[in-house]
Amino acid sequence: MDGRYTFKSKPITLAGRKIREGYPAPRFIAVGTDLQDVRLSDFRDKVKILTSFLSLDTRTCDLQVKEFNRLALGLSSDVIIIGISQDLPFAQKRYCEANKIDKVITLSDYRTNSFGINYGLLIKELRLLARSVVIADKKDIIRYAQIVEEASEAPDYGAALSALDGVIKNPALPAPKEPPDHCVPCEAGTPPLSGAMAVNLATGING
Repeated sequence: MDGRYTFKSKPITLAGRKIREGYPAPRFIAVGTDLQDVRLSDFRDKVKILTSFLSLDTRTCDLQVKEFNRLALGLSSDVIIIGISQDLPFAQKRYCEANKIDKVITLSDYRTNSFGINYGLLIKELRLLARSVVIADKKDIIRYAQIVEEASEAPDYGAALSALDGVIKNPALPAPKEPPDHCVPCEAGTPPLSGAMAVNLATGING
């Protein structure tokens, strides 16, 4: 990722794949508040608003989840909102119960960083997720991606809702002819690459 992203005015590095509008949403495995694995495929045939944030313990993230929970009241049943962070599932469950969050599905990326890495949102210096709003249509094609450049600031809700309206009016786009390769989502117990394989793969990456 380029150097335009900051947190409290300090530069941060976003690690992982770079997502692209018009291309398939990367698969991921996260953890629900019931400690069960949750995958992108679990929300097939739904328009998905994926919104990530640093931590529910911060005011901006707290307001972000509450705002999306409020906005969900006016949305079609075909649209679901998924909030993702590195907060532990226990903390997410307590937060949702205490704040009556019943329209946003909260998921934790703490176990394998699968979402953060596959969507290029893992802040290398903090091991937290950058603030973002990603919209994927019913065919899991990314139709909109907003990564907030200053991670302490709120997302642009108006722009996200405008993009969502466009997806609803034009429900599906054809998949690109040459979609980028998908990384296999990280899972617990996955063995590391051998030294020789890592060196071989690294030769194909600039820098």
